[in-house]
Amino acid sequence: MSDNDPGANQAEGVKITDKRKLDPETGAPRTPSGEQETPVSEQEVPSDPVVELDPVAELTADLQRLQAEFANYRKRVERDRETTRDLVVSNTLADLLPVIDDIGRARTHGELEGAFKSVGEALETTVSRLGLKPFGAPGDEFDPTKHEAISHEYSAEVSTSTCMNVFQPGYEFNGRIIRAAIVSVADPQPANVEQ
Repeated sequence: MSDNDPGANQAEGVKITDKRKLDPETGAPRTPSGEQETPVSEQEVPSDPVVELDPVAELTADLQRLQAEFANYRKRVERDRETTRDLVVSNTLADLLPVIDDIGRARTHGELEGAFKSVGEALETTVSRLGLKPFGAPGDEFDPTKHEAISHEYSAEVSTSTCMNVFQPGYEFNGRIIRAAIVSVADPQPANVEQ
């Protein structure tokens, strides 16, 4: 067909397409020509990449997370409570050490008698029950983390660094040193030193 042929346009005629989405007579939505309308229940719904949880499962997961957070909170509070208690007891025991030292000196000099003896023994029993443990006795191996040496000598009687005299006992509470023992230390005699 050529543009010059007037009969060609008349044979085809003019084609008018109604592209309105609503039928003007019924008001119902139209489907494009050639397509069949599929009911909504049969239409394929595009799947969302985000997994949608069942509301019950979602609430259950939230509840489990909150329970775990609360259990951790309770453990942390209990641990903090124990730490605070230990710190208070430790500080109180540290404040009582001079009194305990005086009781020990009175016992050494034979002056722990009568009512003072029962009070002193009751105090020593109480601090022991709370967890105060003395350390530092003559003959103990010297440990610089537990003992404070104020004098040093050599001796042929020892094979390692040894506490010879204890001037003040040390104390620990729950594995923590409250006060180091004050001692004199003897080391083994060097081989090149004559006696």
